[in-house]
Amino acid sequence: MQLKTKIKLSQPLKIVFAGTPEFAALHLQALIDSEHDVIAVYSQPDRPAGRGKKLQASEVKQLAVKHAIAIYQPQSLKTIEAQLALAELQADIMIVVAYGLILPASILNTPKLGCLNVHGSLLPRWRGAAPIQRSIWAGDTETGVTIMQMDEGLDTGAILSAHTLAISKQETSASLYQKLAQIGPQALLKTLNKLSELQPEIQDNQLASYAKKLSKEEAQIDWGLSAAQLERNIRAFNPWPVAFFILNNINIKIYASEVVKTESSDIPAGQIIRVDKQGILVATGNECLLLTKLQLPGKKPVLAADILNGRADWFVVGASLI
Repeated sequence: MQLKTKIKLSQPLKIVFAGTPEFAALHLQALIDSEHDVIAVYSQPDRPAGRGKKLQASEVKQLAVKHAIAIYQPQSLKTIEAQLALAELQADIMIVVAYGLILPASILNTPKLGCLNVHGSLLPRWRGAAPIQRSIWAGDTETGVTIMQMDEGLDTGAILSAHTLAISKQETSASLYQKLAQIGPQALLKTLNKLSELQPEIQDNQLASYAKKLSKEEAQIDWGLSAAQLERNIRAFNPWPVAFFILNNINIKIYASEVVKTESSDIPAGQIIRVDKQGILVATGNECLLLTKLQLPGKKPVLAADILNGRADWFVVGASLI
């Protein structure tokens, strides 16, 4: 699908917004505050949440309610009813940010200018559901936000603009999420305001990588991996699902660690090498990992030294965490 740049852009643009979580709500707020006109909002149906499992509206829906914007929450966009409802809005463009539903071709082609997506990576790297986490997991030094035309593929549409952000060595998914949430809305507005001037750039599929969803199983520490990879995993899986190891039949979560370059090739992976006020030093498949911030079940994350004050018998030199 090519951007219909021959159509004269109306100012302000009549926008339909589709999104669900906080990341999307920040983009919606930027559009509400702009000169453009958000005429309707699409969001996922309310879901059970909390201990009482009461239905809870998404952050995007809550924001739409606050600003008295029409809200649509279809279970699917593949039905004739959903497609007709969108067509009746006569939108200039649809903006999609972390919506969570597949948009069929009939939906993609309904707005006059098509559908645009804000994606949290520098496409074609890290197409898919978890681009922020995977960029840290892989040790990337930079990421960013890509604004693209949507097509029927998974994040395969032509790129309209890309905005780069450096990844620090201390970055967690939580901190990187916040940084991308700051640059994304402004990147979107700049792209919309220059829409008729931009030349879509086709993605190079040979450079593509896929950011698969995280799982709790993946978060369990494999001490046979290198210390560098484990340290990245710990940052990538924070705040969810949080890296952990099992000791005395309980899950102990790891919130912070450091790579220690030391000769440990003759020490089995997972064995505790040193325990002191700096933390718990553990052998890995390559080099060692110093655990500096942990969380016991039902407790808050604390420095490893604080846990050692009450659980020193759990972490003795020579013991195995496997």
